[in-house]
Amino acid sequence: MEAADFMPSEAVIAGIRRGIEDHEAKRASVQRQVRRRVPVFVGLVIVFVALIAWLFNAAADPHEQWLSTPHVFLYLGGLVVAVLLYFQALRPATRLQQSFRDTLLPMIFGFVRDMRYQRGARPNSFGRMPREIVGAFNRQSFDDVISGRYEDFPFELYEAKLWEGSGKSETTAFKGVIVAFETIEPFPGTLVAARRAGKVVHFFRGMFAGKMQELSSGVEDLDETYEFRTDNVEAARPLVTGRMARALTWLRETWPYDQARVALSRSDGFLLMPRSKNFFELPDISQPIDYNRHVAPMITDLGAMLATAALVRKIGAKDEAAGSDGKPL
Repeated sequence: MEAADFMPSEAVIAGIRRGIEDHEAKRASVQRQVRRRVPVFVGLVIVFVALIAWLFNAAADPHEQWLSTPHVFLYLGGLVVAVLLYFQALRPATRLQQSFRDTLLPMIFGFVRDMRYQRGARPNSFGRMPREIVGAFNRQSFDDVISGRYEDFPFELYEAKLWEGSGKSETTAFKGVIVAFETIEPFPGTLVAARRAGKVVHFFRGMFAGKMQELSSGVEDLDETYEFRTDNVEAARPLVTGRMARALTWLRETWPYDQARVALSRSDGFLLMPRSKNFFELPDISQPIDYNRHVAPMITDLGAMLATAALVRKIGAKDEAAGSDGKPL
């Protein structure tokens, strides 16, 4: 499968362009509405606070007028209310942006059967993902979640951020897109190709490791950057030194953003593709949406990720199941 196999047809692209035109007409109207709402909402708060502050002056010490303790609390309260009303004034724009996403994504994924789209929900496959592929984390958040089936390729694709700690001590374990899929052949255990940990982490992991053992791919460049770990060495060794090594070598050449990771666990496969940018991000309401600048790159990246996941599915497959299509696996 090539990325082009997942691209929408010309008819779908024409529909997307029409959807953008409809959105632009609504966007102009909503933008005018927001421009009226913001000064009205915030201005009312300012007038109200100024009026109450003027009344407070009657009871305040002449040297503390406008600056007495009640005045300070009034200003702080007014600031909080002004911020809340500011975001309330922006709600028409926020709703329009989300409604456009709800319309646009199903159009882009028109080739996907049984397509389902959610936002912010916990993906069904996430609980089955081996934690060794990302390391320690105690917090998680999800954005767009898309699932469905393309021919014999069931998948769940979602944006995720996984991190540990909070505030200034926060450490990001992963941020990007995760593609979960059903493997062609189940792997009898768990096998992960993750970012190689530092020497200290590696030392303690070796001391307290459970059933997971480390393997080498035999490819020097890969072994310097990847850590291959499994609970079934016998089944994993031919994959790590064969198809998985070739797949990861190909991934390094085709995914320019950061080091991709792969995990196999029974019938589940996971492809983690780090990216700091929001994958389905659309411009602010003040900026017109352009198909070539905003939508086409999104479709291209989507096709590349699904095509890559389709290839990674072949890692554990028998030769006749993997096929002989000349691809890197």
